[in-house]
Formats: sequence, C-alpha cells, structure tokens
Amino acid sequence: MAMLPFFASNRREGARLLSSMLVFLAIGLTQVHQTWGIILTIVSGIVSIYWGLAYQRLER
Repeated sequence: MAMLPFFASNRREGARLLSSMLVFLAIGLTQVHQTWGIILTIVSGIVSIYWGLAYQRLER
C-alpha cells in the first residue's frame, strides 16, 4: 500500500514528524477547554494515528 506524499520516506524523518505531531497533540490536550484546543486535539490526533501507521510500514 502506497503512503501519501505528505509523509517521509525514511524512518529518521518519519520519527521527527511523528514526535512533532505528538507535541501538538499534548498542547491541544492541555487546552481542551477552549475551542481551538479541541480542534487542535482532533486534527493532531488523527494525523498522529495516520503517521504512526505509516511509520510502521517504513523499512529499517
């Protein structure tokens, strides 16, 4: 299955992208009582799940 082009093609870059998105998820979770925090949490959560699955498919 081919990955969409907005994900890295090697594990190092993939790990950087994933960890950056997890930081955004943590920020959103701390601000979930505000509207922008809910939106950030939902978007970064979905992207984190997708990138996590894409990261598992990358060769070592």
